[in-house]
Amino acid sequence: MSNKKPISKKLAKRKYAPAPRLIAWIYKTIMVDIVGRKYKPNFHIIDDVNDCDGPCFVIFNHLSRIDHMYVCGATYPRITNMIAGQSEFYRKKFSFIFKLNRVIPKKNYSPDRLTIGATGKVIKKGGCVTFAPEGLASDYGGNKPIVPGTSKMFKHFKVPVYLCYLEGQYLQNTKVCLDERYGETHATMSLLFTKEDVEKLSVEEMDDIINEKFRRNEYEWNKEKKIKWNTRGRICHRLEDFCYKCPKCGSEFTMKGVGDKITCSNCGNGATMDDYYIFHPFEGAVIPQSPFEWVEQERMDIIKEIRENPDYYFEDECQIGNLDDYKLVGNNKTSFIVGEGKVRIDHKGMHYKGTRNGAPYEFSVDYKSLYTLITEVDSSFFNFYLSGEYFDIFPKHQTVGKFTLLVEEMHRYHINYYKNFKWNDYMYEGLELGIDLKDE
Repeated sequence: MSNKKPISKKLAKRKYAPAPRLIAWIYKTIMVDIVGRKYKPNFHIIDDVNDCDGPCFVIFNHLSRIDHMYVCGATYPRITNMIAGQSEFYRKKFSFIFKLNRVIPKKNYSPDRLTIGATGKVIKKGGCVTFAPEGLASDYGGNKPIVPGTSKMFKHFKVPVYLCYLEGQYLQNTKVCLDERYGETHATMSLLFTKEDVEKLSVEEMDDIINEKFRRNEYEWNKEKKIKWNTRGRICHRLEDFCYKCPKCGSEFTMKGVGDKITCSNCGNGATMDDYYIFHPFEGAVIPQSPFEWVEQERMDIIKEIRENPDYYFEDECQIGNLDDYKLVGNNKTSFIVGEGKVRIDHKGMHYKGTRNGAPYEFSVDYKSLYTLITEVDSSFFNFYLSGEYFDIFPKHQTVGKFTLLVEEMHRYHINYYKNFKWNDYMYEGLELGIDLKDE
């Protein structure tokens, strides 16, 4: 093992430049023209990135695991270099493909000099870099706030920024059910910022514009479009991962999604959902309009709950996983299991106490370093970086949705660097935000 070069070192030593044209053509032919046909993609080009004769960025709202296919379809024949989560480079099924396509690694929600350096090399060579400023795909059909300070990179490089706006991809590939559901999807390409805009606008102004442009409710959109999806009778499968609290009796983790129904085992509250993603509540039931509104109500409950109880905590048993810097992960896994214990959220941060590699182990992460959780593949587990090291957390129960909301709202209560959207200000009316920074 000592003679082997660590994977992280290999990534750092790669020559980042626009991918060879042949590789780009092969990727587009396979992913867009052949595989992508079944998704019924609709491409709308308002401003063509191919008309840009210099370097540029293309950003996209991240709705699903296959958004890269749509971005490729909307930008081709322009050669692009995509930024992807660094942990994905440790997976056997992606490692070689990423190398061929010269994908740039990024540690999600963590400072990463490699990303900036690699991006700079591509831009200097007149290339086009694509990435999702939200950092991860949608959890429950809406958009997340973009990573704070995203536009600092645009200000640094001073090149045009294009927007590939996606619609329908979440409903095609939800986080709670990995089934592919066929309906109708769209990708619209337009110029978001000219070079002059980038120079003139502040970082905060550009961040606000991007958040507003990304504003999304997939369920509301489908209600208007009336698209029927092939859900194979499993449209409510694992919906309780995020819709975990009964809107009628208030009990948590009593909801269960099976087939086309979601039901509370405590009070019988529930609904069916049709292939248009519309709820049909049982008689006398209390059900939000969609999973989007359901989760937003849970968020507001958490905002209130954590402020009423200074001793608040939530915990679950779990396993933890790490990456091996000398070994790729196979069998569709994302890490190697290295320990088990309990993960806990309280007003001080996120804490783990248990084992790692057969020895006692614990850690704590405060909210200055932690502002959301990454559900990279699905809603059964989450991950994050601790001092640059990748961790997977596999809770014993279906608690990922609550853990995610708790981290985000604890962060906003104590730090508020990762701010909620301005259109959600009503959730915090009369409440303090960033209390730990008041005296700084």
